[in-house]
Amino acid sequence: MKNTKVSDRLLTVPASPIRKLVPFAVEAKKKGIKVYHLNIGDPDIKTPEVMINVLKKWTTNPIAYGQSQGQPKFLESLASYYNKLRYSFVKTNHIQVTTGGSEAISMALFSVCAKGEEVIAFEPYYANYNSYAAINGVKIVPVLTKGETGFHLPSRVEIEKKISKKTKAILICNPSNPTGTVYTKDEMEMLVSISVENNLFLISDEVYREFVYDGKKYFSILEFMKKYPDKMILLDSLSKRYSLCGARLGMIVSLNRDLTDGVLRMAQGRLSSGFVDQAMAEKLTEVKDSYFASVHKEYQTRRDVLYKGLKSIKGVYLEKPEGAFYTIVKLPVKDSEDFCQWLLTDFRYKNETVMVAPAAGFYGTKGRGKDEVRIAYVLNINDLKKAIEILRRALVEYNG
Repeated sequence: MKNTKVSDRLLTVPASPIRKLVPFAVEAKKKGIKVYHLNIGDPDIKTPEVMINVLKKWTTNPIAYGQSQGQPKFLESLASYYNKLRYSFVKTNHIQVTTGGSEAISMALFSVCAKGEEVIAFEPYYANYNSYAAINGVKIVPVLTKGETGFHLPSRVEIEKKISKKTKAILICNPSNPTGTVYTKDEMEMLVSISVENNLFLISDEVYREFVYDGKKYFSILEFMKKYPDKMILLDSLSKRYSLCGARLGMIVSLNRDLTDGVLRMAQGRLSSGFVDQAMAEKLTEVKDSYFASVHKEYQTRRDVLYKGLKSIKGVYLEKPEGAFYTIVKLPVKDSEDFCQWLLTDFRYKNETVMVAPAAGFYGTKGRGKDEVRIAYVLNINDLKKAIEILRRALVEYNG
């Protein structure tokens, strides 16, 4: 009997470099091995108590569908958040609530591109851009950035070389997952200029807006949205800002009426994002500034500990990340995926090991990132120091 064949389209969706080694970690844990997870941006910072209290006091029964655009009170809270950032032009009708930032990415790519059209992105970039591009039949055209420049943008000429008749948008993540890069005002103005002159959308994924270190100035796409309302698209999420990863709440913000009307129709097709999640998240207006100040201080300290620790390991290269809580690290290995798997299957130090993500999956160009990993510094300082020591010893043994 012949096998029923799945679609070729399904086969083009890549495995997540962040999660593909999870089965090996599960097996290690079954054997009683402690695994320090530096592979995924799943913070250990506590969710604000004002949000948790909504769950503790929940009485609504049954739990119904929400509205497709988003619950009115949640939308009002989001508009208030952007207004507090001094973007008073953002109103509730400019916001589409999505089921996590992931759905926002997928909806944005579907919205701006027909099948086979292209989006420029700067590699290494967030791995799931590849996944959602494949799902939506969009081609990501990578532009290389380099570790020695802190993964900042190349020249305008290098970027414009990649623009073709099929190019519809430029996609950035700022601050960047996976590199920790924070784009300067000049870089943002260059991207806006390129987009306007070439009639392209500029899509900015700004999930890590609150995590910018060393006093650096952060420039949002919202700075340019009012002047170029039809071209600027903001992707956002509450996952990292409030440690709400499991609540799965993101958003698209745009002044382009055709786009917001269209994504609402898509949202109607999936009915609604989580009703309970939004009830919890609408309390974001009650989260005190001191919460963000303490979280920011903690992540900057973790960044410093990681940077100092990794720089002390022979053969390891990285630039100090400027924002978010990720960094791309070059290791003295030929195949980082083999090394990452080996850490989980073969290496133990005091019955512990560490999990990191192979960086090749964060590149669009085949063959790049083979000797690199992405590290998420989402562990407390004590665990982070242990994980660094495990990596130090593992590299010696692996290369020996």
